[in-house]
Amino acid sequence: MLNTDVLIIGAGPGGYVAALRAAQLGMKVTLVEKEKLGGTCLNVGCIPSKALIQASHYAAISHKAAAAGVHYPEAKVNFAELQTWKNNIVRQLTDGVAGLLHHRNVNVIQGEAAFLDPHSVAISGPEEMVVTFDSCIIATGSKPVNVPGFPFGERILSSEGVLSLNEKPSSLAVIGGGYIGIELGTMFANFGTKVTILEGLPSILSGFSPEMSTLVQEELNGRENVAIHTEAKVSTVENSNDGVVVNFNVGDKSKEISADYALVTVGRKPNTEALGLEKAGIIVTEKGFIPIDSTCRTNQHHIFAIGDVTSGQALAHRASLQGKIAAETIIGDMVDLSDYVIPAVVFSDPPLAVVGPSKEELTTSGVTVNVHHFPFSHNGRSLTMNSGKGFVKLLVDSLDQTILSAEVAGEGAPELINELAVAIQSGLTAEDVSLVVHAHPTLGESIMEAADKAIGFPVHSL
Repeated sequence: MLNTDVLIIGAGPGGYVAALRAAQLGMKVTLVEKEKLGGTCLNVGCIPSKALIQASHYAAISHKAAAAGVHYPEAKVNFAELQTWKNNIVRQLTDGVAGLLHHRNVNVIQGEAAFLDPHSVAISGPEEMVVTFDSCIIATGSKPVNVPGFPFGERILSSEGVLSLNEKPSSLAVIGGGYIGIELGTMFANFGTKVTILEGLPSILSGFSPEMSTLVQEELNGRENVAIHTEAKVSTVENSNDGVVVNFNVGDKSKEISADYALVTVGRKPNTEALGLEKAGIIVTEKGFIPIDSTCRTNQHHIFAIGDVTSGQALAHRASLQGKIAAETIIGDMVDLSDYVIPAVVFSDPPLAVVGPSKEELTTSGVTVNVHHFPFSHNGRSLTMNSGKGFVKLLVDSLDQTILSAEVAGEGAPELINELAVAIQSGLTAEDVSLVVHAHPTLGESIMEAADKAIGFPVHSL
C-alpha cells in the first residue's frame, strides 16, 4: 500500500502538468498512467497530427511557389520516413516530460486505476497495489467515438489510427467535417490523396462562425482532389481487402463512394467508464462527463476532474490550465477557471483561431458589441506570403470599447490569436491595442489595423 498527498490519474497534458505544479507547491505526488506519458495529445493527437500537417505543407508548397515563379518537380512523399520523423518528435517530447517528472520527484506508476472508495484506488498493471490519497485529480482524457455498424479496424480508421499509416492512400473517405476531420482530410489532400468529406450538418466546422467555415470550405472546394458533401447521413461502411464502400444519403438521394480507407471523426467521449467512480461517490452525467465547479472540484470536495472528462472544449491547453488550477486549489489558493479566456485553433487551410464568446453569446447575455474587420488582402506581409485570404475580426463592447472576443482566419492565425488572448484576458480596449506599435511588415499589423478601425481611425482600410 502506498499513501500520497495527491494522486493524479492520467498523464496527458492535464495530468502531467497538474503533477508538475503540485510537486512545485511541495506536495507528495503520485501519477498513474496506463499507457504512455503525454497521453493522447503527445502520442496520437495534437503533436503527431501537427507534424504530419506541417509535412503536408512541404509536399504542397510547389502550388504556392508556382504563383511566384518558383517551380519544383512533383513532391515524392516517403510515408515510412515521414513516420520515423514524426515518431522522433513524439519521443523527444515524451522523454522531456519523463525527465521533468523525475526531476520534480513525481512518483510515476504504470497501470490502470479504479476507485475502491473516496480515498483509495486499486492499481492493476505490471505492479499491483492500493494507493490512498488526501486529494485526487482525474485526468483520463477521451477517445474517439466508435460508431455502431462500422467499428474501427481493418480499413475503418480513427483519428488516432490514421496517423500511423505507412502508405499514402490514393483515396480517403472522411466521415465528419468537424475540426479533426478537416485537419486530417486537408493533410491527406495536401499529400495528393483524393479526399471525400461527409458532414451531417449544413456546413463543415459548425462550431465556428459562418464567415470562417465558408472560407475553409471554399478553399477545399477549389481543389480537384477534394469533394465535400454536407447534410450527408452515412448508413453503412463496407470493408473489403483493398478498400471500403461508404453508403450515404443527401436528402432523399442515396449515394456511394469507394476509397482505400474510411476515417471516422464524429467526436470523442470521456474515458470514465472503467474508473469505478460510483465507489468514490462521484456524480457522472449520462454522457460520461464529470461535473465540476469553477475550481475543477467534483461533488467530492477532495477529488478534482480536468480535461476531456469534463464538459466543455476538448483542448490540451484547457486541460493544462485546469491541472494548474486544481493543484493550486488543493493548497488553498483562490483560483477560478472563469477568470480565463481560452483560444481554440483549427489547423485547416487556411487556419482558423478564435478566443472569447461568440457574437450570439454576447448578445444573449445583454452585451452590445461592434464588429470590426481587417482583411489580410490589405496586409503587405500576407500578400508577400501568397496568403491574402483571411481576416482579423474584433468584437468590441460598444460602451467602453473593451475587446471581448476575436477571430483570426488565415496564415498565422494559430500564433496571432495569442496576442488577442492577452488583450482580452487583460481587459484591454481597442485603443490600447491600437497604440502598440507593431513591426512592419508582419501579419500582426492586422491586429493593430483592426483596432485602428474600431476607434474610428482606420489607416489601410476604409
